[in-house]
Amino acid sequence: MTVLAVAALSARVLAEAATEEGFEVVALDVFGDADTRRACLQWLSIGDPGGLQLDAARLLSALEMLARRGDVVGWVAGGGFDDRPGLLERGAALLPLIGTSAQAVRRVRDPQAFFGLLAAEGIPHPPVQMTAPAVGAGWLLKDARGCGGWHIRRLAPHDGDKVISPRRDDEAPARLPGHHYFQREMRGEPMSATFIANGHEARVLGFNQLIVRSFGARPFVFCGVLGPVPLPEWVAQRLGDVVDRLAAGFSLRGLGSLDFMFDGTAFGVLEVNPRPPASMALYRQRSGQAASQRLLGGVVSAHLRACLHGELPEPAGAGNDVANPAVAGTEIVFASRPMQLDAAAARRLAGVANGHDLPAGATRFEAGDPVCSVTASGPDAAQVRALLARGREAVHQLLETHP
Repeated sequence: MTVLAVAALSARVLAEAATEEGFEVVALDVFGDADTRRACLQWLSIGDPGGLQLDAARLLSALEMLARRGDVVGWVAGGGFDDRPGLLERGAALLPLIGTSAQAVRRVRDPQAFFGLLAAEGIPHPPVQMTAPAVGAGWLLKDARGCGGWHIRRLAPHDGDKVISPRRDDEAPARLPGHHYFQREMRGEPMSATFIANGHEARVLGFNQLIVRSFGARPFVFCGVLGPVPLPEWVAQRLGDVVDRLAAGFSLRGLGSLDFMFDGTAFGVLEVNPRPPASMALYRQRSGQAASQRLLGGVVSAHLRACLHGELPEPAGAGNDVANPAVAGTEIVFASRPMQLDAAAARRLAGVANGHDLPAGATRFEAGDPVCSVTASGPDAAQVRALLARGREAVHQLLETHP
């Protein structure tokens, strides 16, 4: 049996999917949640939960140890490496990285390279500039190496000449780092396309609705995703072409996602996540899926075939197959206040229906920390959103009864 390592801030989805597909899995992550540990042969800590950041020394030590074992085919990097291409590169030197290369990640996360290619290819996107706008109203400040939307700030009308740093709210930087940029805010629904690429072309697995909410000064925090959902055929085809061009232009390999806004008549590309995204959970094998949504062997196997052999899935409905619709969703539940979850409360939390990413024991949470996630499935997006909201409220009610 093939042994595969998966590494991320939270490796639960990758670990479960790989195990379901017959791999023996070594999971490297920060949280060590109960369901992550159940899904893998071995779990290794690569960071402290309170820091929400990968520890480079721990990661490299773990990869070096796995390389010495001799039976691990390689490692797949998930979320948490978005701002760490150098760490990806160092890890790949120890154990084969199965996915987009560190060099390609560095390029696609360079705003001038990314938006330069969009402009050259005529791909629709909101206006972008590297210097502060004279008038801040209608503009966003973003970090191209950020993730989860925590890095996005909406500029005030008179912020043009005194931009607030996305990392230090109380300090105005004299000059923005090279990976920051300003983007005109585009109205519409935040969406994504989940895809698999082989470095030259790509296949869209489906389109998804993103769940984003405002957290204080952060207006667009990623909270969840649901799909696949249908789009007008011309939009689906055009986005498929966009993903193809980006796969070739940036040598994207394996699972990834394209974030975009859609207002019902036009779309605008926002960014590419060049690694297995949260939305991969929507495309794992499950009952009720349309035949065109099923992947031979599963999403992790498809990721490996694309990366190692250049093989792509057969063209499918790309989320537009409504003959037998099945929509799935997942949503992160964040702590609304600081709290200490004891072992008994963790056990009660484990009893919440469709709960995932469950703390393995007593855990301290600060306000805004991810506590767990909930999932749901149904015949359409509206019902799935309602079920996710119900699950989120069930978790909050349980937490509010805990001191």
